[in-house]
Amino acid sequence: MSKLNKTIGFLGAGNMAEAFVGALIRSDLCDPAEIYVSDIVKERLQIMEQTYGVASTTDNAALYAQSDVVIMAVKPQQTAELLSNITESQPAPLSVKKLFISIAAGIPIRKIEKYLYAPLEEKDRQKLPIIRVMPNTPALVLAGISGMSANQNAAAEDIQVTKEILGALGDVMEFKESDLDAVTALSGSGPAYVFYLIESMIAGGIANGLDTQAAAQLTLKTIEGSVRLMQERSETAEDLRRKVTSPGGTTEAAVQVLDGRKVKETIVAAITAATRRSQELSR
Repeated sequence: MSKLNKTIGFLGAGNMAEAFVGALIRSDLCDPAEIYVSDIVKERLQIMEQTYGVASTTDNAALYAQSDVVIMAVKPQQTAELLSNITESQPAPLSVKKLFISIAAGIPIRKIEKYLYAPLEEKDRQKLPIIRVMPNTPALVLAGISGMSANQNAAAEDIQVTKEILGALGDVMEFKESDLDAVTALSGSGPAYVFYLIESMIAGGIANGLDTQAAAQLTLKTIEGSVRLMQERSETAEDLRRKVTSPGGTTEAAVQVLDGRKVKETIVAAITAATRRSQELSR
């Protein structure tokens, strides 16, 4: 990857922000001197400084002002106060173009525009493209996948810069913003479903006489191998499942229990419930 040659500021220094910072530096997209972080927790700022050599501040407005790209990485309930503080502290009109990326779950673009665009005329709003992103926690080990959606002021260059940043943490897909609630439910919450399955498989092994370590190792390698098999073959999950399910065999006995208890329907209902909750949080 070539360098972005942009200063990047992180509003928030939590685990996901740290994953971004580490990935940007390891991928050589940015030098530590080009990265700034802000947070109200000074201990987090010290960790970021000592671990990555980046600059830090407790002044969100100052960080916003000096960054070419601003990434909002705070909890959803903190966004209103943070954005209000930035809006009240910034000069209007906007002097230079700035890209604003939000990874705050459930916060729609219109809510961000409500604050950041309030003091700006239309010509200046075009200098402040906003892109909403839904990453997931495997980004912490550079194996994430992110869904992104841009507002009307984002040019092709802004979208490309965002994809390069997200690409340092894994894969990225572009969506209409109306699809991001489903993205949140499927991939944002998805690791929890996988961990739930892992928990259950380990418990099943233990219940049938295996020790915890053996059950965990068998489960993890089975899931890892199954994912790799599907990635390397042009077959659907259903096709691959059927190949393992011999008539009258052990797998068929297990699948009959899963079908009888409507596990697939339950998982679909769970993802639908998560989508609905994301929609409620976005209002």
